[in-house]
Amino acid sequence: MKYLPGGSSRLLSFATLALLFWVACDSSDPKWQIVTRGLPSGLLSVWGTSERDVYVVGSDANDGRGPAVLHFDGAAWTRLATGQTGNLWWVFGFAGGPVYMGGEGGVILRYQNGSFTRMSTPGVNTVFGIWGATPDDVWAVGGASGGSNGAFAWRLQGDAWVDAPGFPADLTANETMWKMYGRAADDAWMIGTSGKAVRWDGTKLTEMNTGLGESLFTVHADADRFVAVGGFGTGAILENDGSGWRNASPSGAPGFNGVFLSPDGDYAVGQEGAVYVRSGNGWTEVETGENLDETFHSVWIDPKGGVWAVGGQVLTRPIFDGIVLHLGSAIPEEGVM
Repeated sequence: MKYLPGGSSRLLSFATLALLFWVACDSSDPKWQIVTRGLPSGLLSVWGTSERDVYVVGSDANDGRGPAVLHFDGAAWTRLATGQTGNLWWVFGFAGGPVYMGGEGGVILRYQNGSFTRMSTPGVNTVFGIWGATPDDVWAVGGASGGSNGAFAWRLQGDAWVDAPGFPADLTANETMWKMYGRAADDAWMIGTSGKAVRWDGTKLTEMNTGLGESLFTVHADADRFVAVGGFGTGAILENDGSGWRNASPSGAPGFNGVFLSPDGDYAVGQEGAVYVRSGNGWTEVETGENLDETFHSVWIDPKGGVWAVGGQVLTRPIFDGIVLHLGSAIPEEGVM
C-alpha cells in the first residue's frame, strides 16, 4: 500500500502476496512495521473484526477518488469507492456488518454486502465518532469542524439518524463532542472539547466533570475502567474505574489522539509519532524502532493482539501524508493508493 511518485500504485504479484501472507501466518516474533507512509490522504480511523478484516478511513485528497476507505483481508489491501466526497473521520461496525463511517457535512455511510448507502442525518456538522452496542443501537457524535461549537449526539432509528433526546444544550452552544464508547447499551461515555464528558446510563444523558480543561479526543474501555485521552502540547490520559475521572497522564508526553484497551495490552497514540502502552508502572513510551514524526490519530488492537495505528499530517488542513503502523506478524506493504 505504498504511494509512488506521480500518484500511481503498484500491485504485487499473486505469488508475492501469497508469500507475504505465509510469512504473516508463520511468524512468531511480533515486530513493529511501517506498512505504508506518505499517502496522499491522511488516515484518521482504524477498526476491524479480525486481523483479516480491517478498515481504515481518512481524508479526501481531492484527486477525484473521494475519501480514503481501505480494507485489508489478511492477504491484500483494497481501496473501496464510496461515491462521496469529503473527509471521513471514524469507522465502527459489527462482525458480518454493517460498518458505519462518519465525516464532514453530517455524512454517515453504511457499508453492507459490498455496497455503500448514504444515510439520512439531522444535521451537517462533522461526525467525529460512531459507536454502538448492537447493530440496532448505534450512536454518532460530533460538532463544528474546528471544535468551537455545534456538539451533537444522534441515535440510529431504523434507516435514519435522529437527535438524541436530552443532549445538553450548553454543549451544543459551546463545545464539540469528539468520540463515544461504551461497554454496554446502558454504560457509555461521550467526550469532547474543554474536557467535557457525558455519560449514558441507558435512560438519560448526564454531563459530568473530568477536571481537565483541554480537549479529550478518544475514549475506550475494558471491564475495569474507561480511559480518555487528549491534550495538545502536553498529553493527557484520564482513567475512570467507576469512582470518577483520575489523571494518569505520563510526564512529558505529547498530545494524544487515540486509545484502545484490550486483553493483549492498552495503547495510546498521538503527536510526534507517540506510541504509549499501559503497564504496572502506568503509561510508558514504546520504542518501536522506527523513525516516526507523523501524528497518529487512531489505534485498534485485533483479536490476535496485533496493534494498528494510523495517522499522518492530521492537525492542519489539508490532511495528508497517511501512515499505517503495525505490531505483529509481517503484512503486505503494497496494493492500493
